[in-house]
Amino acid sequence: MNTIIAVIGGSQCSVGEAKAAKVVGRELARRGFALVCGGLTGVMKAAARGVAGAGSRTVGILPGNNHPEDANPYIQIPITTGIGYTHNAIVVKSAQAVIAIEGYYSTLSEIAFALQGGIPVVGIGTWEISREGEGRDPIMRATTPEEAIDRVLAAMGDAPTEAIEHRH
Repeated sequence: MNTIIAVIGGSQCSVGEAKAAKVVGRELARRGFALVCGGLTGVMKAAARGVAGAGSRTVGILPGNNHPEDANPYIQIPITTGIGYTHNAIVVKSAQAVIAIEGYYSTLSEIAFALQGGIPVVGIGTWEISREGEGRDPIMRATTPEEAIDRVLAAMGDAPTEAIEHRH
């Protein structure tokens, strides 16, 4: 399991967002991916729950002066940083692709770090970004968790064997 996907989104989320994040997590694990996220609540917890429940690995990059036990119960590898929102860069730079589910300004910063680093971003109901004069949103859009995973696979081009077999 070498490929790590980041799932990002709000630390507070709706029931629908949590359900989508859990399904994304489950599908990631089922297709042979590991998860990296911020390790706390909301979308992060729901995605980690889906991944852990399907038997894959979860890594949580904790933002503050947290203790490893402050991570949500589905995080297997908690990494404490003490660097606040700066941890957003570590979350996305640790991944080969990012799935953004809704989210607020912290999610927006993670999207920016990913795009700046050439890391593909797939969004479900998240920010729309365009630069004046360009008119193109660099975030690939998905409406379902399964579609988000398929878009990640297509963007990466070198998906795990399990993922390739699933598509055929």
